[in-house]
Amino acid sequence: MDAAFFDLDKTVIAKASIAAFGRPLRREGLITRRTVARAVAGQLIFMQFGAGEERLTKVRDSMLALTKGWERDQVTSIVRETLIDTIEPLIYAEALELMETHRQAGDRIYIVSAAPEEIVTPLAELLGVDGALASRAHLDDHDRYTGTMEFYCYGPNKALAIKDLAERTGISLATSSAYSDSATDIPMLETVGKAFAVNPDKQLAKVAEERGWEILEFTKPVRLRDRITLRTPIVTGAIALAGAVALAILRGTRRNGSRSHLSARA
Repeated sequence: MDAAFFDLDKTVIAKASIAAFGRPLRREGLITRRTVARAVAGQLIFMQFGAGEERLTKVRDSMLALTKGWERDQVTSIVRETLIDTIEPLIYAEALELMETHRQAGDRIYIVSAAPEEIVTPLAELLGVDGALASRAHLDDHDRYTGTMEFYCYGPNKALAIKDLAERTGISLATSSAYSDSATDIPMLETVGKAFAVNPDKQLAKVAEERGWEILEFTKPVRLRDRITLRTPIVTGAIALAGAVALAILRGTRRNGSRSHLSARA
């Protein structure tokens, strides 16, 4: 059994998922306008320069401290109620087509993200993928966040989570695929036989070229509700054709040092 593992931020969606939910959380009184502004500024820096481990650690710790005392049920409810309106303009069409390609090939599909499971799991369900591997916050006896992390699905931990899943489900990692934009996910990309760098940061682009990993460019965010309409039992000819083309690319012979550009129309 083969699988395809997709990083979330800047691979499946064009924005950091946590920052995307800033406004809904502010409307519910959980965070302030200033916090949202800082998140947006951080997102701009992330998109321009990438994010090193030290910066990501600071972001993680500040977010954890912010959530202390929040009720998990409230956060989950906010995410589920605002998911489509918040995320729908951000989904890359190219990512959705690749997922369709893997479905047609009989592969399992998983979202793997350092974002909280309260965000990643509902999104995975909405996309119709097989599951999600995400960060888990520690909860107290009243199901409230303690401000600490139980499992941080980041860097080497992504690879460990994937290997654990493979052992439990019989997935063959040697013939599976993984997609990511960040050098921090090199351990994840190394766990599979087919690694793809998507909109890679400079460090990942360099590693991908050295190792012969294909480089894909995703540029077309689409409305998620349009995708939901297409995900009916009757698959349209356009989606079927796009899937066939993408499958040919995935199974074709890679050219050394080449950069692949995968595009799709919504």
